[in-house]
Amino acid sequence: MSGTGDASGASGAAGMSGAKGTSGAGDFTAEAPTGSGSALGGVGVLGVFTEPTKRIGGGWIALFAIAWLGIWMAQLTPIQLLLPLQVENRVNTGNWMDSVVAFGVISGISGVAALITFPITGAMSDRTTSRFGRRRPWIAFGTLLFAVSLVLLGAQESLVGVGIFWTLAIIGFCIVTASLTATISDQVPVGQRGYVSGWLSAPQAIGIILGLVLVTAVFTGLFVGYLAVAVALVVLVAPFCIWMPDTVLPKADRARVTARAFVDGFWISPRKYPDFGFTLLSRILVNIGNALGTALLLYFLMFGLNDASAQDDLILLVLIYMVFVIIAALGAGALSDRIGRRRVFVFVSSALQAVAALLLAFVPSLDVAMVAGGLLGLGYGCFLSVDQALATQVLPDPATRGKDLGIMNIATAVPQAIAPLLGAGVVALFGGFTALFVLSGLFAAAGAFAVARVKSVR
Repeated sequence: MSGTGDASGASGAAGMSGAKGTSGAGDFTAEAPTGSGSALGGVGVLGVFTEPTKRIGGGWIALFAIAWLGIWMAQLTPIQLLLPLQVENRVNTGNWMDSVVAFGVISGISGVAALITFPITGAMSDRTTSRFGRRRPWIAFGTLLFAVSLVLLGAQESLVGVGIFWTLAIIGFCIVTASLTATISDQVPVGQRGYVSGWLSAPQAIGIILGLVLVTAVFTGLFVGYLAVAVALVVLVAPFCIWMPDTVLPKADRARVTARAFVDGFWISPRKYPDFGFTLLSRILVNIGNALGTALLLYFLMFGLNDASAQDDLILLVLIYMVFVIIAALGAGALSDRIGRRRVFVFVSSALQAVAALLLAFVPSLDVAMVAGGLLGLGYGCFLSVDQALATQVLPDPATRGKDLGIMNIATAVPQAIAPLLGAGVVALFGGFTALFVLSGLFAAAGAFAVARVKSVR
């Protein structure tokens, strides 16, 4: 795994050990550490808070992508199939709207947990002084919590139990992803971030289809399905966690703050940092739009189109979605690095998602759903890679990357969690799915206009 050793957040930092970083909220000032190299991965502590300049290698990127494949498989397979079926079996009232609402409530509760977990985990990892590095301990802990919770979730016979263990699973998901995304800002130079972020995004599509095939064709049954994705999660994340270079923060250089200042640090003024604010707003709007268009897709096929082969057709739609996500994520990410532009990609990707949602709203058929799935994948794949790179370029302070990206990550995970609840309410209120997809399109379009307000990044 020597290919991972050339990723370094310490590059070019020898003359910057006295550089200061102030948090976006003004809560503390931290000095870049000046100690010796880490025993793991060969990355020194010089430049913990500086921008990386040394290009990372293919080994690092490969392990990074494999880790995300396991994470997306473990999160999205339950959302798309296992959890709705489990809720449907437990509700069993004969009214499909009851199942949609129950699924929405459980997802909404987990969304509140994600709202809290993301920034706290990021802030704690910024301050972690473990000899194993700042991010590695949190990646390992989050992965184990995520996996164990999924296994226990599969054994639940009550809706309360399902809600508790799905929430714990989402907390684990938030911990591991908050720490993993922070490694992009820690170790990847700006000129590679679009391409590397594509390898965060492309595995999402692959993970959905592999997960669905795994639990419908190989490990059938709820419990064994949850067990299968939990095992895959641990196996696929472990290599990156073990071999990732990770800087060690000496205890003397750890930011010392009061509890009040720690809490205040989670407020980043949109007036003082408008580009951070508009990027965050755009991410919230686009992800809500995408989640509204996809979270209830199984229910749409089953009850909106009265599709007798809903599970099989769901896999087909996800496969179409996957192909275009991969093409867009890798192609757009690399192209945005090459030409040095981010905003136009995010704007176009948001518009494509809006068009896809409106097609589902006004021309509800399986054939049109396939076309919409392709457009949605094209738009969302582009958005995932380029928007992630954009987010790393508008962070207020290099000393608080983990915390600030944790706040950004709220805008990715929380919409996925609350969208089923919001969508269920819309479907119940209007008695169908048309209004749901119209709302999805409006959110995506609004996200496009929000990102157009970003000024510091082209």
